[in-house]
Amino acid sequence: MDSIATTRVLLLSVICWSLLVNYLNAAGSAPKPLILSCGKKGGGHDESGRKWEYDSGFLVSTQQTVEAGAEVQDSSLSSDVPFMNARIFTSEGTYNFPVNKSSHYFLRLYFYPSPYPNFNTTQSYFSVVAGGLTLLKNFSAAIAAQALTQAYIMREFYLAPLNSDVLKVTFKQSEDNGSFAFVNGIEVIPAPNLFDSAKMVGFDEQSLDVGSANLQTMVRLNVGGQYIAPANDSSGLGRSWYDDTPYIFGSAYGMPMMIEKNETISYSNFSESVAPFEVYATSRQMGIDGAITVNYNLTWNFRVDTNFTYLMRLHFCESYYTKMNERAFKIFINNDTAMQEADVVAWTGGARIPIYKDFAIYIPAQAGETLWLALAPDAEDQPSYYDMILNGLELFKISNVRSNSLAGPNPKLSDLMQNQLDEEANRSFQDDEAARKGYATAIIGGATGGALAFAFIAAFVGYRRKRKVGGGADGHTSSWLPLYSSQTSGSKSTISGKSHGGTNISSDAAANCRYFSLQEIKKATKNFDDCNVIGVGGFGKVYKGVIDGDTKVAIKRSNPSSDQGVLEFQTEIEMLSKLRHKHLVSLIGFCEDNGEMILVYDYMEHGTLREHLYKGNKITLTWKQRLEICIGAARGLHYLHTGAKYTIIHRDVKTTNILLDDKWVAKVSDFGLSKTGPELMNQQDHVSTVVKGSFGYLDPEYFRRQQLTEKSDVYSFGVVLFEVLCARPALNPSLPKEQVSLADWALHCQRKGTLADMIDPHLKGKIDPECLQKFAETAEKCLADHGIYRPSFGDVLWNLEYCLQREENPDGSAKPASGASRGGDDEQMDHHSFLAMHRNTLSLGSEPDGKDSEDDGTDDIFSQIINPKGR
Repeated sequence: MDSIATTRVLLLSVICWSLLVNYLNAAGSAPKPLILSCGKKGGGHDESGRKWEYDSGFLVSTQQTVEAGAEVQDSSLSSDVPFMNARIFTSEGTYNFPVNKSSHYFLRLYFYPSPYPNFNTTQSYFSVVAGGLTLLKNFSAAIAAQALTQAYIMREFYLAPLNSDVLKVTFKQSEDNGSFAFVNGIEVIPAPNLFDSAKMVGFDEQSLDVGSANLQTMVRLNVGGQYIAPANDSSGLGRSWYDDTPYIFGSAYGMPMMIEKNETISYSNFSESVAPFEVYATSRQMGIDGAITVNYNLTWNFRVDTNFTYLMRLHFCESYYTKMNERAFKIFINNDTAMQEADVVAWTGGARIPIYKDFAIYIPAQAGETLWLALAPDAEDQPSYYDMILNGLELFKISNVRSNSLAGPNPKLSDLMQNQLDEEANRSFQDDEAARKGYATAIIGGATGGALAFAFIAAFVGYRRKRKVGGGADGHTSSWLPLYSSQTSGSKSTISGKSHGGTNISSDAAANCRYFSLQEIKKATKNFDDCNVIGVGGFGKVYKGVIDGDTKVAIKRSNPSSDQGVLEFQTEIEMLSKLRHKHLVSLIGFCEDNGEMILVYDYMEHGTLREHLYKGNKITLTWKQRLEICIGAARGLHYLHTGAKYTIIHRDVKTTNILLDDKWVAKVSDFGLSKTGPELMNQQDHVSTVVKGSFGYLDPEYFRRQQLTEKSDVYSFGVVLFEVLCARPALNPSLPKEQVSLADWALHCQRKGTLADMIDPHLKGKIDPECLQKFAETAEKCLADHGIYRPSFGDVLWNLEYCLQREENPDGSAKPASGASRGGDDEQMDHHSFLAMHRNTLSLGSEPDGKDSEDDGTDDIFSQIINPKGR
């Protein structure tokens, strides 16, 4: 028996080694790329058609591992593979990957922290070591997902040659009872040597050799351009390039530029594998007005782990100028001069020839967790144009040589978020552990923006109970995925002759608003007396106040500990100061004395729409009232999309942002997250941006692609329509798993013909059947998976007005007042007739029409007042 057993072991070893050898093309050549779906027998294909293979053949042993399928699928996942299956390690486990000993590799690890049968990923803390290099230590995918509001996490590493034919990747769970390690997907991609040496910032004429270093990708940006998916990366390297907008600091965004489609790029300095054509085809510049550009910088900032050295690669490609010293600029990194007299043409000899510059900088603990990049015209060099250009940016963490580690701490929750999680946990679950587990399963499966909902679950179930020390959650870490952050600018602005610190408000915006001193605000609120608090939001508290003797106002004061600060403050002022419409909020003024950020709006007598649907309010809205409110909100949103100078995408449409005045007129509020849509000159139909929004209302296509369109607002409004009809919140974790998300469950019932069972009991039997049918069909179309199939707000408004006409005349032929007709549900309406019908409520310019001043006055609203979620 011993001889037979020995023979079997030898045979098994031969078979395993054969598997490795089969991945070698020839002696000395690089093995094929490995793209592995962990725990999924037979593998599968992702949305781009890439084949993912089963991982079992590369495991040293499958003992003490579990192949598990995720219990729920977040709507943001682009495909089942590799996310819906995981390899779970209940003890230390190792993969052996065949590699070429002289080659570099991209190693990518995918983590989807969803519930798995018998495994709660909020209790998962583990380390990952590759070829002796510590990649992750005490890592929590659940906490990382929470910090990034993402459904899944991907970590990318660029590994130096190992001098070995095998790359060993080991997963080891923490020593705490119940902890485990898991992974959903692994990529091992051969790569060329992309790095050589980098100039050390702050040390003259010194450089750092990074050609043999191990790196972690922190940020990879297509500056001034759109998101570039892995399938569109050069040389099959599968990198993702993100929009740089979320990282821009302050109000100076410069001008995104793009070369003509028929122009080409000459890769004469290096291989195309460094960066794809799309990176060099777009750029961010300042403009040619030297009187303006000479006085400011373009600045980006990034969150980093301290006590590491970072490599920053800047990509340049001059698209217009052909002579030296036409455009010369300075490069600053963390307030140190990295380069003077930067001149792309002087480096390359001409236009449309790409080049990159590498810089290295060490971030000590006392320097803080922010890394800055600033570019400014080099006035001392007296170029022809005071301008700068940047096409792409990559930021890498360099491994610590002493500890041979790239591992940083898990993110640390802000005090504000922790308080919110504590309140949520205490209110919803008390000490019922079983309920917590059920909620963690239900809310992820039901939420349209499930990754956002998952953030709360990960925090209160796992974070507080399992906070770690020594590589745990004591510090902040950043990710290579875009992470939106708004921080207070250090610059000053002077408005109306007063000096204020912290924001950059344009003179036009300031001229259209009233400036309040802090003393006036304190008097209006009785020194911010809590008795006057009428709501609390992500921005801070909202107070009821009185100004000018008897004028009621709502005063929104920023919470200094909130991470929703200066950017939302500026956006709200810039947007609302230029918009005038009966169904949009009107901003009275603002205050920014002594570091305060305060907004003043007209007081809204009836508060939010939500509190009149299911918040226990004594006033029950009739169906006709609800239709009129929906029509009013749709008119306001339609104006944002079509009536203003540029398309404005609200990005946070929900029932708490629809407010009601004393006559029950609906007003759309809270423009802190709004984006100005693409200008026609760019010929684009979307804005690439990091995902922001609210639980249950988030457009799944926007979440997947990070490309915002006006149809994202349409999706959110579809949730609002079902919320109005059913009088239940967008997310209700107390319901069975399949019913948690209103959007998902309402669509299910609509398609099954059982929507009538969901209707608000106060409305049953009181809605005209044809009106109900048209209303439900409109809401259903708004929730189409793909934006291209959703109606415009013009079409939504047409249908809602049809519903109102039908409700008022159930026995007659109901048509909108304009007389516009439709041949069928999907036929486009005559928008000229539509605009004519609503000319009394639409203001097509950026300034109010004198004739409409009565409608466009200040009978509007404050924003975000009652317990907003998911901001």
